[in-house]
Amino acid sequence: MSSYINQWNNMFKDQQSQQQNMAEIDLYYKLETNAYEKILAEPDKIWQGPFEELQYELGFRNKPVIFAGFLEGINSSLRNQIDLEQLSEDSQITLEPDFHKLFLAMHDAKADWLYSIKHWDNIFSAEERQQFLFDWRQSKIARSEKIGRNDPCPCGSGKKYKKCCGK
Repeated sequence: MSSYINQWNNMFKDQQSQQQNMAEIDLYYKLETNAYEKILAEPDKIWQGPFEELQYELGFRNKPVIFAGFLEGINSSLRNQIDLEQLSEDSQITLEPDFHKLFLAMHDAKADWLYSIKHWDNIFSAEERQQFLFDWRQSKIARSEKIGRNDPCPCGSGKKYKKCCGK
């Protein structure tokens, strides 16, 4: 029997499979949003318990494969990541998100339906979120250390680079 995470990932292997599973994917987005709303509504809560129990608590009911997909999405933002390959109904899971990482991961994934959830207001102020985004965007900008021909020469002569060391 393949693991839940393998079943989840197999949904995306080929185009035909994707079309057949569109209903599941649409359901995933709905359930994912509801789960994040619950998690964000109680930011001090550490969500823990057996896989099956947590699946129900976060609203994934009889959808273990979709819940595994959710866990894959949140995993990089957890303080202690989960070994997704070993997931089973009895696996003990602890979800303790690093909300700063989670917020930026949602932006990185361009998941506007998630980073615009109202409950983010309970965790970070609008100003803090704007600063996170500013810093995040700045980290994505490519920078070059190349000296331009008309820049001051780094040797300190006061001449243009092209007239000094750039000859």
